[in-house]
Amino acid sequence: MLSKQILPVLVAAAGLATAATTTTSSSACKQTTFTINSQADITDLLSCTTLTGDVVIGNQTDTTLDFTGIDVIDGDLSLLNNNLVSTLKSSSTTKITGAFHLQNLTTLSTLAFTELTSVGSINWVSLTAIDVLTFTAGIKTASSIVVSDTFLSNLDGLDVVSAETININNNRRLVSYTSSLGNLTDLLNINANGLNLEVSFPELTWIANMTISNVSSFSVPALQIVNGSMRFDSNFFTSFNAPNLTSTSSGDISFVSNAELTNITMPLLTSIGGGFLIANNTAQDKVNGFGKLKTVGGAINMRGNFTDIELPSLNDVKGAFDIVSTGDISASCATFKKLAPSSQGGNGDIQGKYTCESNNAEANSDTNPTSTATSSSSSSTSTSSNDNAAAGISVNFMAVLGLAGVAAIAQML
Repeated sequence: MLSKQILPVLVAAAGLATAATTTTSSSACKQTTFTINSQADITDLLSCTTLTGDVVIGNQTDTTLDFTGIDVIDGDLSLLNNNLVSTLKSSSTTKITGAFHLQNLTTLSTLAFTELTSVGSINWVSLTAIDVLTFTAGIKTASSIVVSDTFLSNLDGLDVVSAETININNNRRLVSYTSSLGNLTDLLNINANGLNLEVSFPELTWIANMTISNVSSFSVPALQIVNGSMRFDSNFFTSFNAPNLTSTSSGDISFVSNAELTNITMPLLTSIGGGFLIANNTAQDKVNGFGKLKTVGGAINMRGNFTDIELPSLNDVKGAFDIVSTGDISASCATFKKLAPSSQGGNGDIQGKYTCESNNAEANSDTNPTSTATSSSSSSTSTSSNDNAAAGISVNFMAVLGLAGVAAIAQML
């Protein structure tokens, strides 16, 4: 009889104990901030496969931190200003929903998250000891990626399919970057990395804006649409080919100070939403890779050592048409003269001022020619004068290319 009375009490007590354990476990796995200062701190959390909250690693820690056992971090993972950690790793973490932020780490030489495929964003700045990444599964999802001032020689394992922003800069040993990126909605910036950096986006079809500098090759064979601007400054490649690019919706196309560039080919390009700038590519003597280009929403500006410029389909330029060459382009000028405003003797296909000048020794000294913004001006033409038509021009082309994009880069850094 006594046992019949005790049994319900024991069952109820067991239920309360289970509830208490569950409550305690749930509370332990969900915090505003998990502060990690040692491997023991991580061990204390291994009853949680998911940590809900930001994980912040301090600057006085063990040299090795292993998050194996934690499958998901539902928040940020941050490690900043630490000169002790040499290894940060996990063989089970698959997802970090917030920012993966590493900054000012002078001893981190091993970064190995072998199962990680998804992060909210990547922000890695000043990682001066790390040579390679170990992301075996490969990160396929991230809204933005910033990799700046690292010792990395490649970015293997960063293989996102789509993103808002990718900013790769000042990684002096970086020689290779290949990605399965298919579309990018805001900005691609690659600048001041290794002198032999080869970049390939074989599946990229759509991009908003791109600024590419100091690369030895840049391949985008599938690219079809640039929604904003594409700018190439001070690169080392000899040719650039975008065989499937058809248009830029609103922005500019520019090639400036690419000393070894001899050929630019965009055979399907029919329209440029903004301006078209080619300047100071001193090895380039011909512009003949734009056979279908009909419409330019801004101005056309070219400065160089040209002997031949061909735009056979051109019939609508909203802004000015301003070409200056060190060589004799009189035959090209005669062709373009027919498109000049009616006030300059043409048919009006060019709506702004028309200028085409041969034999100007100073042509390459001006890499910021007249604004590519739309202009309705139609002043007198200059087709053969040796006066430097570029002198006195003060509009900075960077302003035209979109200060919003530049500001975005600065903000990310």
